[in-house]
Amino acid sequence: MLNFLIEKDQQLLIYLNNLGSGNWDATWLIITNKFTAIPLYLLLIFILFKKYGFKVGALSLVAVVLLITCSDQVCNLFKYGIERLRPCHDQDVKNLIRHVKPSCGGRYGFFSAHASNSAAIAVFFGFLFRKHYKNLLYILLVWAIVVSYSRVYLGVHYPLDVLCGFASGSVIAYVFYKLVKVVMPNKF
Repeated sequence: MLNFLIEKDQQLLIYLNNLGSGNWDATWLIITNKFTAIPLYLLLIFILFKKYGFKVGALSLVAVVLLITCSDQVCNLFKYGIERLRPCHDQDVKNLIRHVKPSCGGRYGFFSAHASNSAAIAVFFGFLFRKHYKNLLYILLVWAIVVSYSRVYLGVHYPLDVLCGFASGSVIAYVFYKLVKVVMPNKF
């Protein structure tokens, strides 16, 4: 069963990755760049302090830092625990995909920290602000999905790497949101 799943994951990567075009490569490189989202992060932090004040904003910001640290470290535990090669290091698919990035990252890719961290940000802030902005969660989830897909487009992660990373980040973010609500009841 596991071999079947891995084979289908490889086939899906090859299909999705080869849908790419040189005309779009620069766009996807910008989307996947972690610094591209800094304006979004600054906007979310600004809204956080504006809506909830300094004390709640500062405590929530600490929670965000811990959330991203936790999300990132869970990814590393899986990457080095499972040791599934990234597509660009995997001899079975390496020559069947488009390599858009000059370097593809570390040796192992299960699961995607980009997907996990972007999902974590989307879910945490989406729930945090849902009283004020009902559709923000959906907008942030679309952003996180696009960032996650960029990893497949660039050929640096398998779709299953991205899916598991996205799920992990979402669950961790929801747990952190619930913890913040326990620490600061009646604020969110």
